[in-house]
Amino acid sequence: MDFKAVANYSRLHAKPPGMSLQYGTAGFRTKAEDLDHTMFCMGLLAVLRSKQTKSTIGIMVTASHNPEEDNGVKLIDPLGEMLAATWEAHATRLANVEEEELQAVLMDICQKEGVDLQHSAFVVIGRDTRSSSKKLSQSVIDGVSVLGGQYHDYGLVTTPQLHYIVCCRNTHGNYGTATVEGYYQKLSKAFVELTKQATSHRDGHMCLKIDCANGIGALKLKEMQYYLPGSLVMHIDNDGTKGRLNHLCGADFVKVHQKPPVGFEMKAGERCCSFDGDADRIVYYYNDAAGHFHLLDGDKIATLISTFLKELLVKAGQTVTFAVIQTAYANGSSTRYLEEIMKVPVHCGKTGVKHLHHKAQEFDIGVYFEANGHGTVLFSKAAEEKIRYQAKEEKDNLKREAAKILENTIDLINQTVGDAISDMLLIEAILALKNLTISQWDAMYTDLPNRQLKVKVADRRVIDTTDAERRAVTPPGLQEKINDLVKKYPTARAFVRPSGTEDVVRVYAEADTQEHADNLAHEVSLVVYHLAGGVGEPPKTAAS
Repeated sequence: MDFKAVANYSRLHAKPPGMSLQYGTAGFRTKAEDLDHTMFCMGLLAVLRSKQTKSTIGIMVTASHNPEEDNGVKLIDPLGEMLAATWEAHATRLANVEEEELQAVLMDICQKEGVDLQHSAFVVIGRDTRSSSKKLSQSVIDGVSVLGGQYHDYGLVTTPQLHYIVCCRNTHGNYGTATVEGYYQKLSKAFVELTKQATSHRDGHMCLKIDCANGIGALKLKEMQYYLPGSLVMHIDNDGTKGRLNHLCGADFVKVHQKPPVGFEMKAGERCCSFDGDADRIVYYYNDAAGHFHLLDGDKIATLISTFLKELLVKAGQTVTFAVIQTAYANGSSTRYLEEIMKVPVHCGKTGVKHLHHKAQEFDIGVYFEANGHGTVLFSKAAEEKIRYQAKEEKDNLKREAAKILENTIDLINQTVGDAISDMLLIEAILALKNLTISQWDAMYTDLPNRQLKVKVADRRVIDTTDAERRAVTPPGLQEKINDLVKKYPTARAFVRPSGTEDVVRVYAEADTQEHADNLAHEVSLVVYHLAGGVGEPPKTAAS
């Protein structure tokens, strides 16, 4: 390791005074002008991770659904998954280190992780459409280059496309061709094959209006249109030509505000969806004939996909382990529908895509979606092989057809990470195959009314939870009080959990009516305020 060169380059990417960042599920995120040093350090870290795993590592420059003036960075591990937890700690340490300690920290990481510095390293880099992203990518490249790493800069890509590319490179093309074109070809071929079997597209067309959050999704969807059949009619809105990234639009805005993007015109019954800024989340929605807005979030998407898969597995006669992974935030109606009507096992994981992804890996087929619309489906190697073999060799026509649909479904899904484009194409294919309108899909079950609140506390660490964050262990007496409050209302439940980023406690409540859900949330937030060290004024009801 040429420490003199590293030190010289590091001075060109000086750390802002007093800067302190924490690497989390979303990587690093903050104001773009403060990230030059962090990006350089992540270039260094990616080289060490690549040398250690003897694999290609990815670096994505994006701040997802954050405002345009922010930026961020995520590292991608060899199979397209998120960075391993032990290396998250290395990332935090490296980003916060002072210049004079940089050499010692790099050597310590090498020693702890058994990094052979003689081994070659390869890093792939991608970025979103933010004006700051190109310059920050160059800072990453400086970090990679100074440690002698090779790199390929893929330029403007969605986050899921870079995850796909990393997986392709490390599976020697088994997962697909490691280019953006390879991604388009794989997904579009599977989509064409799937929708061939649809008996009716109503008027022969699938029409969809797409809000791309003025982000990278618009750019890539326009490129992909060339590969997709004319039967899928996409009206792309918020394509970045006028509005600002994620401003009054995008999946996060629609989910949080429970309304369409500002200035987004919707006809009654028209199918609409929104991506987030880096195209790894999607939510669907529509206006009914009376003009009421209906949101179909990650719970509804997971239910549609898992119902579709369950029916196919039964038709194909496949015996595999199958489960849906939800968080505590999943609406109780979706859990009941899956377990009681569809007889699909549901497991609860801790909040955060990383936790859901790991839980889903425990099954032959694991479907996971957070309510915010980030999710995917994972297939074990054994399940995939069984399905592909049956699609080819099965003598029974009906079983073989079902296996073929399953095989094309596997190829349409980006198993590395939640992917708005891939999820959108899968949903469109399922609606066409099942001949469902968006309102029929919505009517599978009705969400229980719910309310989410935040309570400011002096120290969020006083709250400790168990049972996938559904029960509070500390402070003493809190859970018992919550249990007593829940008993007051029909079909009610409530839980509290500390925020991962700020000194607030998040409260979730649901019940049979909106009034009951609001009351329960308020009562629980008061208990949290009194037992967990609330600061400022006690929580007030919406009416007061």
